[in-house]
Amino acid sequence: MFHNYNFSDVLASSARAAWQIEDVLPEGAALDFAKTFMPDSLARTDGAAMLSPDERRTLNQIRGHEYLSIFGVVEEFILPFVLDHARPQLNGDDDRVRALLNFASEEAKHIHLFKKFHALFTESFGTPCAVIGPPEAIAAEVLRHDPLSVALLILHIEWMTQLHYVESVRDDAALDPLFKSLLKHHWMEEAQHAKLDTLVVEMLAEGRDEAGIASAIDGYLELGMFIDNGLKAQSDMNVAALEAATGRTLPQDQRAALGTQQHQALRWTYIGSGMTHPNFVETLTALSPAGRDRIATLAPGFC
Repeated sequence: MFHNYNFSDVLASSARAAWQIEDVLPEGAALDFAKTFMPDSLARTDGAAMLSPDERRTLNQIRGHEYLSIFGVVEEFILPFVLDHARPQLNGDDDRVRALLNFASEEAKHIHLFKKFHALFTESFGTPCAVIGPPEAIAAEVLRHDPLSVALLILHIEWMTQLHYVESVRDDAALDPLFKSLLKHHWMEEAQHAKLDTLVVEMLAEGRDEAGIASAIDGYLELGMFIDNGLKAQSDMNVAALEAATGRTLPQDQRAALGTQQHQALRWTYIGSGMTHPNFVETLTALSPAGRDRIATLAPGFC
């Protein structure tokens, strides 16, 4: 066993890390649009040579709105998934049931927080920023897959969140303080979710033969391609929002180049950084070394 997670300890840690929306996004809270929202290791807006410094900052802020909005979309399928897998446990271990129900409750809280952030951002930024969706359609497509495939995708997302905050956000003093606080509080609870979902993956993998595990990994990769198609559309939406916010229509060649550059940035943010997270790789190794190696060969294309 490569970890020592258990439902009792995770439940206790979740209680210590708990917070309320009103404490994180209080009445009258304001975003500082003189600052960036996202670390450039994720946004990669500094690499957009065709933009001025002010335009890069604006695109960075659009990326920040996209980041929390996409987490809201993602948690729209995580919430029913967790509830579906909590229900069969109701007559079992109390700590397991409480931990899974708390997982679901926190995801519902995050959805509410991100909707409030979207409203604040939209009112303050002044230009609409479209986001892929609708969430219900994305959730339906994700949840039609093998539950183990979905659990692997969720585990990928949970560890991805940890990597983003610890390696890129936490020590970046240039970020808007309110946005940074939103990321911090999201990270605090997702740290426990990553452990819980590791346990859920193990529950769902129990008793599966090699072919069954391979099939679930196929499903995870299929979901990755579905997400990648969405990220291409999102990168185009972000460029359109930038043009609307700045009042400048980019020449066609520059627009195409920026779209390509930003699509790769989104690929790293949402796919590559999760596929390559050491803890995610450890879970893959425990399930299927061959599956781990297969994913490792694909990962560089998303980095």
